[in-house]
Amino acid sequence: MTLSALLPWLLAGLLTLGVLLAWARLIARRRGASAEARGSRARFLLLCALQPVCALLLYVTLLPPRQASMPGTLVVMTANAGQVALPAALQGQPRVALPEAAASDGSERVPDLDTALRRHPDVGTLHVVGDGLEARDRDALGDRRIVFSPAALPRGVVELAPVGVVAPGDTFVASGRVNGVPNATVVLFDPAGQRIDAGPVDTLGRFRLTGVARLPGPALFRVEVREAGGGVADAASLPVWTQPTPPPRVWVLAGAPNAEGKYLRRWAMDVGIPLHLQVNLGGGMQVGDAPLPMNADTLRRFDLLVLDARSAAGLGEGQRAALGAAVRDGLGVLVRADGPIPPPLQRLLGIPAVGTDEVEFRLPRPAPDDDAWRARRGAGTADLPVDTDAVPGGLPVLTHRMARMPAGDDIPLLRDAGGAPVAWWHAVGRGRVGLWTPGDTYALVLAGHADLHAALWSQAFATLARAGTQAIAATPDGARVGERATLCGIAGAAQIVAPDSTTTRVLRDPATGSARCAGFWPRSAGWHQLRVGDAATPFFVRGEDDAPSLHRADLQAQTRSRAGAKGTDMASPSATEGARGPAWPWFLAWLCASALLWWLERRRTPVG
Repeated sequence: MTLSALLPWLLAGLLTLGVLLAWARLIARRRGASAEARGSRARFLLLCALQPVCALLLYVTLLPPRQASMPGTLVVMTANAGQVALPAALQGQPRVALPEAAASDGSERVPDLDTALRRHPDVGTLHVVGDGLEARDRDALGDRRIVFSPAALPRGVVELAPVGVVAPGDTFVASGRVNGVPNATVVLFDPAGQRIDAGPVDTLGRFRLTGVARLPGPALFRVEVREAGGGVADAASLPVWTQPTPPPRVWVLAGAPNAEGKYLRRWAMDVGIPLHLQVNLGGGMQVGDAPLPMNADTLRRFDLLVLDARSAAGLGEGQRAALGAAVRDGLGVLVRADGPIPPPLQRLLGIPAVGTDEVEFRLPRPAPDDDAWRARRGAGTADLPVDTDAVPGGLPVLTHRMARMPAGDDIPLLRDAGGAPVAWWHAVGRGRVGLWTPGDTYALVLAGHADLHAALWSQAFATLARAGTQAIAATPDGARVGERATLCGIAGAAQIVAPDSTTTRVLRDPATGSARCAGFWPRSAGWHQLRVGDAATPFFVRGEDDAPSLHRADLQAQTRSRAGAKGTDMASPSATEGARGPAWPWFLAWLCASALLWWLERRRTPVG
């Protein structure tokens, strides 16, 4: 046994012997003194009790207790780490501070996590404190165990769902979550600064707003979080890329001419949808486009088939079989329920029965007030000006047929003002089948709301039509200036074009295998394009000061996911003894106890 191991035992033995000798001295003096000189019994007991107390405090002063320690653990301080109280087990651990951490915590400064791990090669566990690891540091983790002590979530927008590429005139959804702002209201502004939607957050802080994408190209909308008093608590830009897409090829079969079909065809012609319309007049007579046979070859030429109740009832067994095979292969079908749907088609497409009664309903207002509604509508064009009197007049009352909402995987396609679905769809194989119960949406056009009529049918067609080609690559949703962004799915030679037309060649990392990913460090904010051959995929890069709350929340989410992935199947390391703690608190306690003992010993009244 070494001298350092023997020292605690030797010191404990000497102090114990000193206590025993002190007790023997006090007892001997008390017994040898007269009854008048012995003093009170309480004073004698207090003197005896102070002897081991002073000895124990002297022992821990000379040999302070060791602090708990986590073997092989490195504490990594990140941004806002000062908000987190470190556990006692981490007080004696080696500690490094990344560039984002405050410089006043006494930690070892390192430029990145990779440098810290080279300086501490024996580390097996990383305890990350603060907002979390930036993208440059997450790849250095390897297979080490990660423990994360996050700072408090910031105040403002902490989640903001990205908006995919939308077509001109389509609506898009701006959704996310707000933290730390009671009774907050979220407002959506268009690129011109006009308020187009607003709404309160729910009990979980979530919000859902809608906007309209008008002109092709990039656009920056803005999401603002406002306090109950009206002040702006936080704001974040919402990038939206509007890009014309190849219109779906639509085949419309109608059992009789009506106003709904007339205005549907007019809308399709206005937006450039190649719509093939066949209207049956009875007695073998048809109007519209040239009749086509319903077989596999014909259905393969279209992306969407629109049927009404009469045309659905006129389908033969062979036509239904060809239609079922085409739907499973990817064709979309929209059944306009303007009458009873024949049972064979119900079974084939999985749609419910439709009643004969018509019920009135209203569509929800597209904006919270008239000003926001006017901003959403825009000014129109010289050929198709917007009716300025339509907004004060409100939306007309529409009708729809009653149908039982399917109890399956059906998804609402259209809801009324009360939130009840009046149209829905579900998947059948690779295709989608929708049931449309409204029968007079043309009344919207007559009331001056042609834009809303177009939005309803555009959403229906876009949802149900055969899926087109996918994006050429997976672009990053949260790219930010100065931070590495990851792009995956790069099939060939690729280039990134920055907003100032600077071109950067992208090299795939062979280690990513079939994912075919590459790294990119953007230097400027704004819209970038990833070009592979003749195809281009846009993505937005935020500035360093854009949506800081969103960035902090994203760092925490990324680090928390890595901590969960690395630590779910590994047992937590047990705490062991580390370095001895400070001695001065114990010394002060020993000094106070010794002073009390000295005062009792030297009082004029004898001890015993």
